Amino acid sequence: MRAALLLNPRAGTLLARPELLAEIPAALRAAGLEVLEIGEDAGPDLEARLEAALALRPEVVVVGGGDGSIRTAAARLAGGPVALAILPLGTLNLLARDMGVPLEPGEAAAALGQATLRQIDIGLVNGEVFLCQSVIGLPNRVGLHRERVRGRDGLAARWRVALGFLRALWRHPPMRLGLRPDGQPMRRVWTGAVSVVNNAYDEAPGHFFHRPRLDAGVLTWLVARDFDLWWAAKLIASMALGRWRGGAGLIAGEAASLDIFSRRSHLRVMNDGEAMLLRTPLRYSIRPRALRVLAPLPAEAPPQRAAEGAACG
Repeated sequence: MRAALLLNPRAGTLLARPELLAEIPAALRAAGLEVLEIGEDAGPDLEARLEAALALRPEVVVVGGGDGSIRTAAARLAGGPVALAILPLGTLNLLARDMGVPLEPGEAAAALGQATLRQIDIGLVNGEVFLCQSVIGLPNRVGLHRERVRGRDGLAARWRVALGFLRALWRHPPMRLGLRPDGQPMRRVWTGAVSVVNNAYDEAPGHFFHRPRLDAGVLTWLVARDFDLWWAAKLIASMALGRWRGGAGLIAGEAASLDIFSRRSHLRVMNDGEAMLLRTPLRYSIRPRALRVLAPLPAEAPPQRAAEGAACG
């Protein structure tokens, strides 16, 4: 399989382990892929490097980075014939976890030799893609503080993130929003945070923010009635017990589309960890099975080699 490789050198894992810049291409070749390395000299940003990669007509684009880098690549590849493969090099790596990709980069590269082609859903808000979740409200402030200390280790960096969270709790009151799922009558809520998830989180003991399906074609929206340290602790406890959806101060629902209204002209939204300012109302939708991915085989699916899947595609 002909694979274009793009690595984000500013990804958290590469900052800590620069030797992976040489080890990952070698592991991909050992797994049987024909690797076309796309360096930083191919373009000033990831979008330009993606265009350079696609000009080489690969069957798959392998992106090593965090959820934000993966989101950027997916926005370009969605609806097209070229598949996306991911190497988890970020902090959370939510999509990699849901797809069953090993979190050790070398193991992830080796697994692509036995992977298969699948199709997964993508979420959209005002035309902006998200593969995992789109968040409004207080968590965005925490994410911004985390970005400011990216690449820094130690107690001081963690203390700054914690202090930023406490300041956000104090300074940012709840929002008054209107929610209209699937064109139904509007529901008004006071909330500190809203999360719109591409498909649904599992509700089973010990499953924290895990989505068992990525192709069900639904959005799940979660509204926090409160958002403070005590609420966060209760939510984590409820998820550990597998009973978070009906309690923990959450309002939850599923829909194919969701409109969110606010008196503000713009709201700050964080899609897969990437912050952006979007005009209201926010219009969420989902494109079922719009993205081809190369990923480890689901447990319930019959075996199929990646090369065979490419021939069928």
